[in-house]
Formats: sequence, C-alpha cells, structure tokens
Amino acid sequence: MIKVILNGANGAMGKVVAELVASDENMEIVAGVDLNTDTKSVFPIFDDIRKIDIEADAVIDFASVKAVDNLLDFIEEKKIPAVICTTGLSDAQIDRIKELSSATPILRSANMSLGINILSKVLADIAPTLRKAGFDIEIVEAHHRRKLDAPSGTAILLADAVNKNMDEKLEYTYDRSKRHEPRKDDEIGLSSVRGGTIVGDHDVIFAGEDEVISFNHRAYSRKIFANGAISAAKFLVGKSKGLYDMSDVIK
Repeated sequence: MIKVILNGANGAMGKVVAELVASDENMEIVAGVDLNTDTKSVFPIFDDIRKIDIEADAVIDFASVKAVDNLLDFIEEKKIPAVICTTGLSDAQIDRIKELSSATPILRSANMSLGINILSKVLADIAPTLRKAGFDIEIVEAHHRRKLDAPSGTAILLADAVNKNMDEKLEYTYDRSKRHEPRKDDEIGLSSVRGGTIVGDHDVIFAGEDEVISFNHRAYSRKIFANGAISAAKFLVGKSKGLYDMSDVIK
C-alpha cells in the first residue's frame, strides 16, 4: 500500500485525486494540505505541509504556486519522493526542484495526461522536418476562466517539444498587439483563451504554403490528469534520486 500526502487536497484537482485514490486498493491518502481545513475528509488536512508528522511514501502536488515553497522545504527535510503538478512556477522554484532532485526522486510535469505526453513525443519527431519545409508554428490553448497562469504550462511543454530537436531554437512570442510587422520566421506563437469551464484545449498548428497540419488535444475531464499523477506516484516510489517527467512513466 502506497501512502500519499495530497498537497492542495481541497482544490478542484485535489478532490478528483482523492476520489480516485479512494477506489484504488494499492494507494491511500494519509494526509492532505490546504488552507481550507474546514471541509470534512476521511484523512486529516493541515494548513501547512511542514506540520505533517505522518509517515508517507510520496507527495502528490496539485496546489498553487504560493504553496510550492513550503512543499520544497518539506521535500528537503523528509527526502520524500514528490510528483509536482503545479504550473506557473518561477525560475527560482524550478531551479530548486532540480537541486533537490540530486538527493530525492522528483517527477515534475506541466501535464499528467497520456495523450499530451504522447503528442509531445510526436511533435519532437516531426517539427524539424516541417520547419525545414517552411511551416510556421503556432500554439493556441484554452482553459476555464479561473486559471491563473497564461500561457498554460502544457502550451510551454508542447512548445519545448517542438523546439527539442531543432538545430536553431525558435523564440516564443506571447503577444503581438504592439507589433506592426509581418510574422517573424524564428518564432512560435502562443495564444491563450480563458472562459467558462473549459478543462483544457490545445491546438498545435503547422501552417505552410497552401496547406495546414494541426494537432489537437481536448481534455473533457480532470480525471485524465489525476490518473496520470497517481500513476506517476506509483512509478516514483522506490526510484533512485533524480528528476523525472511523464515520458519516463509512459515508456
């Protein structure tokens, strides 16, 4: 039985993770972390992860950027494996995760779904060929109105996949509103839509001369991300120190 601490337990994703783990005979949540500690739960909920003194095998994190520093302090102290799913992290936080992974197994991914991670592999393979053929590359992402960061971490993940095997890396362009000039050749455009209850839509567009190739991913439920995080936690327990991502889980 894998014992898990759930960071962000009362958030939208945390609730989905808890629901799925409740029916998983190989995993249980032994403690949760959330500023909202009034919600009833079958496991204890703390307002600060550093207050937890319950033994656990791993942490699954679906919290906010503001909660990540406390999480990293906890990882450093406990040397506990962690699946970090929070997006919009600062460069300093990302650097610290890399540093901590030299002593502890950590898996960090901007998107936990199987489909997105398969798509990123496909993009890494085909993008150099299409780029040499003169195709322009644009990424459009859409999420619910409550999402804080833009562009999404997944959009950056897909842009990084496009860039992965390029001899000359393309620059990321997030806003053209102040530009009055043709599109540059050496850029990937990233556009964001926010509205309603959209779970997560991503379109990667390769626009060439007289033809367009597009790759689309639509998330219809948060369960795809929760299932990915649960699989990642099972994968991480028992692994040696290092920084992992979802491509390691789906090999």
